[in-house]
Amino acid sequence: MGVAAAVLAASATGCGSSGAEEGGTGGSGGLRVVTTVAPITSIVAAVGGDKVDITGIVPEGTNSHTFEPKPSAAELLATADVVFVNGLRLEEPTVELARSSIKDGAEVVELGTESIPEDRYIYDFSFPKKDGKPNPHLWTDPKYAVSYARVVRDTLVRRDRANAAAYDANYEAFSDLVGRLDTAMRRAFATIPEGDRKLLTYHDAYAYFAEEYGWDVVGAIQVSDFEDPTPREVARLIDQVRSQGVPAIFGSEVFPSPVLEQIGREAGAAYVDVLRDDDLPGRPGAPEHSWAGLMRFDYATITSALGGDASALEAVDIALGAGDTAAYPQ
Repeated sequence: MGVAAAVLAASATGCGSSGAEEGGTGGSGGLRVVTTVAPITSIVAAVGGDKVDITGIVPEGTNSHTFEPKPSAAELLATADVVFVNGLRLEEPTVELARSSIKDGAEVVELGTESIPEDRYIYDFSFPKKDGKPNPHLWTDPKYAVSYARVVRDTLVRRDRANAAAYDANYEAFSDLVGRLDTAMRRAFATIPEGDRKLLTYHDAYAYFAEEYGWDVVGAIQVSDFEDPTPREVARLIDQVRSQGVPAIFGSEVFPSPVLEQIGREAGAAYVDVLRDDDLPGRPGAPEHSWAGLMRFDYATITSALGGDASALEAVDIALGAGDTAAYPQ
């Protein structure tokens, strides 16, 4: 972990910015499910299939750390049998509204909280331990995406035993896809010079991924207080990127970062401004508009920018059975 990374804040907004949270209902199934960020909506849709009505509540391209749902969102939450959230204190205002709005017999399920023990929490420059909020971005590590899907399956089976076989089959198909994606990621990453497997990003979304795949997170421009970095802090990170020979740094397609662009220009690193951490590629309903599409896009982009061969990733077929009919607010 770089020294400068510990002090940097950001003008870029990771996990998106503001937007309207209303969306229509998806699917035509029995259980009614409400979700938060788009990757979670996608994972729930992969397991629930056409047996569940799924509606996301956090618009894509929105900062899920600071997003506050309108009071009218309580009406949608009140219709849900299950509300799936990330937890780990990511969507606190939404979770608070959900817990106060759900009907008798409904439940709020924190997928992240149920997928990782506390001794595996990562605290870092964006999520310092003193604040009590661990890094919540488990879904960028495929093994945790499978854990999310397992919790979803178990919850749906418990509440809707008549469709247990469908949920089991959907979970197995998703788990198989994640396994193929993981294999492709490892093959692609092996083509990057080991010393170049470094990440400087607009948002601190890749800590668990980095731990699993042996990458070094140099830093992130946005940290917990959302303040702009001082000129001294920017200068230190420029020196760090230059001294470590970082080939490329990564910004957000949704939130261009003049700070990152300046760092890349002055440090001699390529500035790639198309990454996304919870804004899915493509349009709702398309195969690439999915958790797997997001992972394939981000990690192929990172691999290519750092001098590797992304063909193994690009070749992964990410389509899953019937199309995703969940409602994703845009």
